[in-house]
Amino acid sequence: MTPPGLVANRSPMNILLVGSGGREHALAWKIAQSPLVGRLVCAPGNPGLAQVAEVRPVSATDVDGQVALAREIGADLVVVGPESALEAGLADALAALDIPCFGASARAARIETSKAFMKAFASRHDLPTAAFGVFEDAGAAKAYLADQPAPYVIKADGLAAGKGVVIAADRPEAEAAIDACLDGRFGAAGARVVIEDFMAGEEISLFALSDGETAVLFGAAQDHKRAFDGDQGPNTGGMGAYAPPPALTAELESAARARLIDPAVRGLAAEDSPYRGVLYAGLMLTPGGPRLVEFNARFGDPECQVLMMRLNGDIVPYLLAAARGGLAALPAPAWRDDAVICVVLAATGYPEAPRTGSVIGLPKGDLPEGVEIFHAGTARRADGALIAAGGRVLNVCARGRTLGEARDRAYAVVDRIAWPEGFHRRDIGWRALTTAPPT
Repeated sequence: MTPPGLVANRSPMNILLVGSGGREHALAWKIAQSPLVGRLVCAPGNPGLAQVAEVRPVSATDVDGQVALAREIGADLVVVGPESALEAGLADALAALDIPCFGASARAARIETSKAFMKAFASRHDLPTAAFGVFEDAGAAKAYLADQPAPYVIKADGLAAGKGVVIAADRPEAEAAIDACLDGRFGAAGARVVIEDFMAGEEISLFALSDGETAVLFGAAQDHKRAFDGDQGPNTGGMGAYAPPPALTAELESAARARLIDPAVRGLAAEDSPYRGVLYAGLMLTPGGPRLVEFNARFGDPECQVLMMRLNGDIVPYLLAAARGGLAALPAPAWRDDAVICVVLAATGYPEAPRTGSVIGLPKGDLPEGVEIFHAGTARRADGALIAAGGRVLNVCARGRTLGEARDRAYAVVDRIAWPEGFHRRDIGWRALTTAPPT
């Protein structure tokens, strides 16, 4: 399958992948399998990424540095992983040089980088979502709570690495969350606070690729945001994920596309913000149908990891078509019948104060077929030892004929990792495997 605009007999492509986490390691792992790729460079990368790509120490938000690197390697495509690089304007800078970029412009990426913008956009385009208020003053925000039933959903307006959301059980907890946000806990990201009505139901991550005109569905997953077993503890960037999510039926997926994905792509184009890249819709499956929790302007993490392991075929044509146009000419993505599960290993203290620097012992020898370890927050010490260098550190992902088999295979490898200073949940996938959270 030759992507639009790519001559079948031309030289292999040079691709720059921006980012350094588990999401980017999974993307690089998949991109590197493409026969269209000649050179794959990742910046800033991590030790795991260094096994499948060249790694350069350029920060994801160093726009000038990333553009210079793209020009140096003669990049035919730049794939942007983290939303922070989009907010910094990397896609815009590349577009000015006519370098194809899989990633939204800063203007289009506001669909994630400002929750206030996203909620107002949803209102303008009649996208089903929770009622909300936006506040810069703590007193006004707390007064708004008086007319709202508990529980309360309190969100920092800007990017907070997946940790800017508090679901408060009562008003004192909600008021404390408002104070923490507006008092600077999340820096500039918390200059405004968004308060939403609570929506009950199962939350699903649905993905679509867009070239600014056409949207193509690109898989779904379900993640686990709470830090500890039984969905206890603080919200995190995600402690594990699985796919496919049984709760998302074909009928619900079709409804989500018709009510949310397609109108969002049309709406962004109509507002002079054509969306190119991956659009991630967080859905709440309510009795009235799917409703929007939030949009994100990037692949989820760890949802991306399970999607890449389920995708059956070459991802590069889709990335290039989203960047250049022509998605409508490609066939629908093909998916393996297998289920996939991802277990995140995090550093003790995550998400509030992860302890870095501890040594990690990975399993000796080859991993079982269908099992991968993606690096998220690792580094190499001067003596070569692999150490923790972030909050979420490793992702163990496994395929199986059933989700139960995938879970068992993943945890069998997790148990071979020697890292006393890390922790992980033991119940990833429980929603699909049981009817109630473990206690």
